[in-house]
Amino acid sequence: MIQPGQAFPEFTLPDQDGQTVTLAGLKGSPTVVFFYPKDDTSGCTVEACEFRDALPDFGDAKVIGVSPDPAQSHRKFIDKHGLTYRLLADEEKSLLEAVGVWVEKSMYGRKYMGVERTTVLLDADGTVSRVWTKVKPKGHAAEVLAAVRA
Repeated sequence: MIQPGQAFPEFTLPDQDGQTVTLAGLKGSPTVVFFYPKDDTSGCTVEACEFRDALPDFGDAKVIGVSPDPAQSHRKFIDKHGLTYRLLADEEKSLLEAVGVWVEKSMYGRKYMGVERTTVLLDADGTVSRVWTKVKPKGHAAEVLAAVRA
């Protein structure tokens, strides 16, 4: 798992509209990167909508979401819930693995690989300043906002 003080991994991923997003393109202002399991599921929707609602309070900080869902799924999720930030499609799980959030999970005794809900706060240079692991969606955006403002 990535730790505060480390450089965030370089990446090139498409957003919901197929536009390329890179780490270099995020530099210059703080960035919140939240990793979530799946578009339009209950917990992920709560988290995504809380970030949407809090976004005006984030000032110049960027907010982006990342999941292994394809860009078309992200577009539908954004349209359905009026999300106002970019969602990145990591179908190959390259960034998910580099950050350490693609992990073995267990549900009802069945083991499978999936995203451990995690949020990473980057400073303007792309260095990790804070990491939240095993995030509970309800109230999380407010907690992240408090850290961005600190």
